[in-house]
Amino acid sequence: MEQPAGSKVVLGGTPVDLMDSETSAPAPTPRTPGRFTGSDGSADAAVVVVTYNNAGDIDRMLQGLRAETADLTLRVLLADNSSRDGTLAIVRETHPDVIAFATGGNLGYAAGINAALQRAGDAEAIVVLNPDLTVGRGCLKAMLHRLRSSNAGAVVPRILAEDGATSPTLHREPGISRALGDAFLGRRVAGRPGWLASTDFHPESYAHAHTADWASGAALMVNRRLADAVAWDESFFLYSEETDFFRRLRICGGTVWYEPSATVTHEGGGSGTSAGLHALMAVNRIRYIRKYHSPAYATVFRGAVALAELLRCWKPERRGALRTVLDERSWTDLPGPGRDAADSADSGGFPQGSVIIPAHNEAAVIARTLAPLAPLAAAQQLEVIVACNGCTDRTAVIARGFDGVTVLELEQSSKASALNAGDAAASQWPRLYLDADVQISPDAVRAVFAALSSGPVLAARPAARFDLQDAHPLIRSYYRTKLRLPSARAGLWGAGVYGLSREGRQRFRQFPGLTGDDLFVDRLFEPAEKAVLDVEPVVVRPPRTPKDQVAVLRRVYRGNAEQNGGHGGGHSTAGHTLAEVARSIRSPLSAAHALVYVAFAVAGRRGSRRPGEWERDTSTRQPAEGGNQP
Repeated sequence: MEQPAGSKVVLGGTPVDLMDSETSAPAPTPRTPGRFTGSDGSADAAVVVVTYNNAGDIDRMLQGLRAETADLTLRVLLADNSSRDGTLAIVRETHPDVIAFATGGNLGYAAGINAALQRAGDAEAIVVLNPDLTVGRGCLKAMLHRLRSSNAGAVVPRILAEDGATSPTLHREPGISRALGDAFLGRRVAGRPGWLASTDFHPESYAHAHTADWASGAALMVNRRLADAVAWDESFFLYSEETDFFRRLRICGGTVWYEPSATVTHEGGGSGTSAGLHALMAVNRIRYIRKYHSPAYATVFRGAVALAELLRCWKPERRGALRTVLDERSWTDLPGPGRDAADSADSGGFPQGSVIIPAHNEAAVIARTLAPLAPLAAAQQLEVIVACNGCTDRTAVIARGFDGVTVLELEQSSKASALNAGDAAASQWPRLYLDADVQISPDAVRAVFAALSSGPVLAARPAARFDLQDAHPLIRSYYRTKLRLPSARAGLWGAGVYGLSREGRQRFRQFPGLTGDDLFVDRLFEPAEKAVLDVEPVVVRPPRTPKDQVAVLRRVYRGNAEQNGGHGGGHSTAGHTLAEVARSIRSPLSAAHALVYVAFAVAGRRGSRRPGEWERDTSTRQPAEGGNQP
């Protein structure tokens, strides 16, 4: 039944006011169409997005939300569950007005939502959206109108499949009879009675607004007071967390409304599909029933779930699910939350390791690179070695000005020689190899060392943020495409930094005299042995001018050719990259960026065929005011 305006319910002895938000909410901060509001001020809605390896989806989703700012003031919070595809770095780079942060591990959907709610600020409503959704124009405005006009506890939209068909996303409270009906009939006999079906398949139910027991957790808007009162249960890592949330929302007196005029398109399967995840889905259905029913009732319900898995055990995605449902001891082996190694490390001291920085005439930038690491070096908590090779400027003098930093001076101008000399002088493991013009934080170093000190990862680097301030528009265009390419986000190369464990470093004797040391190292490891960590990103400053960008690309492609045995394999690599570029195109604007990327690539490849010296980017090596002194 709908709550009357101004009514209250009691949760744990605390009254929860469900007064019509239209009369009680503060006026939102004046909105700027096309932009999200920051953490200060009020908003019509705070939008929560939890990501895990959603680099291919998140830009489209955020662009759809931007269109909604024509109607509403939105604050967008993105909680990233340790994506390994660079999701967090992409959002920080391309959507700086999104409040994006790392949760510290793959903590699950519920934990990600709870973490984001702590940063929600002053907002009339909370919106939870899957990252693989496309928000229809006017969707949030229609949901907020329904929330206000019906004094609802939560509102859910119509969810469309990619082909435009309405997905059956409205559900009834789970029970034994419905579990048995689903076991025998599945999605067949759509018109069967409600007591025999957990999901509402009736087309008429999706044609008009009405209340429901619960709905898909992919998209929902919640009354702010109820959102604050009803935390998501983090014991459900994936699946059944929305069933539990909606039930507790109803217990608090909130109603769940379906609003068909609000639409989102679900690109599908954000959590992925596998036998393990399907088994987790089945087990969490049982865990949910145990939370609210007697042991005897839960036992019968478990039998119905087992029957459903028995009747479908021939399907590949259901393989092993029946065995898991019956063997409760195996439930602890199902996918579950896990924290990043860096967050589990002792915060009282810095992990052991060495940072090796090869430098050739880097007087303009070396102080900037050493500044964040210098306090740890001075406290003898981190071994920092600067290997000056063939320097004719003040690089060595500036580096020696930092207490605790070891400075080597080599006559030969060779990065490989500098890396090998740094290795010979270093005494700690793991080791981080850092270009002299790349800036890294102590937290990022800690995360890399922690990842390399335990588990199967032998090589790792932090995510990278490309500082394009004052860069030529064509440079900005080039990197808009580059940052979308999976190969550029997942490899150890291209960020000017990578770390190796002792075992990883044993894969080769010495750094060879090749142009691309990062590419050489990357090719030594299988995908499971290396990682790009979504921690605080290193700051990379690309060339500011097209001329310098082409020069750097010539060096890069020449190095690629060296490692491909001349030019062998170059065509297949170029073809793979070109295919990635084509897949990155989602609009006329992204097509224009892709053309700029291809033009730079062609110019760089042509120049790489001519022998030459180490091409150097001079546009980013202009000394800042006072930048030559520590």
